[in-house]
Amino acid sequence: MPSVKKDFLLLELQVRHYMEKDGSGHDWFHIERVVRNTLHLAQLTGANENICRAAALLHDLPDPKINKYGQEIWTHIDAWLETAGFDETEKQQITSIIQQCHFEGEGGQNNPTSLEAALVIDADRLDALGAIGIARAFAFGGSRHRLMYDPVVPPRPNMTREEYRKINSHTINHFYEKLLLLKDRMHTPEARKIAENRHAFMEKFLNQFFKEWFGEDLLD
Repeated sequence: MPSVKKDFLLLELQVRHYMEKDGSGHDWFHIERVVRNTLHLAQLTGANENICRAAALLHDLPDPKINKYGQEIWTHIDAWLETAGFDETEKQQITSIIQQCHFEGEGGQNNPTSLEAALVIDADRLDALGAIGIARAFAFGGSRHRLMYDPVVPPRPNMTREEYRKINSHTINHFYEKLLLLKDRMHTPEARKIAENRHAFMEKFLNQFFKEWFGEDLLD
């Protein structure tokens, strides 16, 4: 039986409406980049592009950091997917991917249940790296009224899921508690290669940040 053509425009309109006012770095443009990253990886690996695209579009909606509707958001997602032409099996695949997408602290490890899940997770993590990742980190910190940096508050290794979600530290700690860990947590060689370049850029940024913070560049 031929697959039904999917109405991605409907999904895009729903997600854009939901996220258009987000100021935490999880806005519509983040979604666009994750979709682009996902489709690039899908084309390289032969994954199901419809499943990948839908999951990438919807992946942030249930994220506790930005979800305003609680468990009700899953009812909306199910209805949108059905209207967009996805059958029950496809909806279950997409829902499963979305549920696997969120970072849970240094101690948490994702083990994707499908190639498509691995690609969407990798694509989302790629957008947390490099120049965009740096900009998003400070946008998120600002949205939560966090300090940029506090030298007397060190990063916290091996946090539990609850600690990672609840403790509100400064933005520079976020690099060490999450962002710099992502390179080694990519699931595909294709994403890992991209991540290495973006990771290196972030390390250069942090090196310069600390030079300026402590005035070391004044001595150069």
